[in-house]
Formats: sequence, C-alpha cells, structure tokens
Amino acid sequence: MSVEETTPIANDDNRQADASETAEPVRETAGNEELMKAQKQAQEYLEGWQRERAEFSNYRKRVENQLKDSYQTASLDSLKKFLPIIDDFERAMATAPTELADQSWLNGVLLIHRKFQKILEEAGVEAIDPTGEPFDPNRHEAVSMEDSADHESGHVMDTLQKGYAYGDRVLRPAVVRVAR
Repeated sequence: MSVEETTPIANDDNRQADASETAEPVRETAGNEELMKAQKQAQEYLEGWQRERAEFSNYRKRVENQLKDSYQTASLDSLKKFLPIIDDFERAMATAPTELADQSWLNGVLLIHRKFQKILEEAGVEAIDPTGEPFDPNRHEAVSMEDSADHESGHVMDTLQKGYAYGDRVLRPAVVRVAR
C-alpha cells in the first residue's frame, strides 16, 4: 500500500474524531436543556400539586364548618319549637292559685318546667327579659308605646313575652311595651 492510500483513511478517522468531539458538547447541551426542562416541569407539577392540596384542605375545613353550622341550626330550630310550651308553663305557674301551692301535681309541673329550662341552658340558650333596659329593635319587638313617668323614653316598660337568644343570634325577640 502506498502512503496516499493510508492518508485518506487517517483523514476519515480524524474527521470522525473531530465530529465526535463537536457532537459531544451538542449532546451535553441538549441533555442539559432536556434536564432543565424536565426539572422545570417537575417544579410546576409540584407547585400545582401543593396548590391543589391546599385548596382541598380549605375545602375540607369549609365543609366541616358548614356541617357544624347546619347541625347547630337544626338543634336551635328544634329548641325553638319548645319555646311556646315553656311560655305556657310560665303562664300556668303565674296564674296558679296560692291554695294549690302544696299540691304534689303542681310541684311535678314545676319540675317539668325546670327540666325544659335546663335543656335550654345546657344548649347555651338564654332568656331575654329586657324590662328597664333601652329598646333594641334587633332583640325586642315593640307592640305598643305608652307614656310613663316611671321609665325613660325609649326604655322597655314591660316584657309581655320573653325572648330567647343563642350567643348573638336571636331565636325569638322579646315582645315588649316601650315608654315614650
């Protein structure tokens, strides 16, 4: 073989070596770009997952609060149905003749009334009896206004029917007469 014949082969090897040297950085750059792209996408997925997890946690808390409020509303609605019965007991006790005070059946009726009151107290329901207090349209229902020398203008003179409240929520406003 001649020297000329070996030279092209050497040149081909050199060309391949040069091509592989230039191809390696291209591959590394392309690999780095793909890696960075994958890392960026993974970060986006992680942030999206974290956002969805936080939204679900907030949703769960909101649903728990709604269920708690619904339960409380249902309980209070049930208790509101007993209020006229308690009013009837109070009217009956107020008009009971004094000569019947020693009767055991009357004491039994008083015990039943106290049980109703205890149920309301345990549930956190308080009676509203605003006699002598300033009139509050959010908690009282005025049925009449009368002149009075004993009470200041705008104050409750008499409570005709007790109201009931649970915290800030009025279950039934007190029915009152107000001084002019």
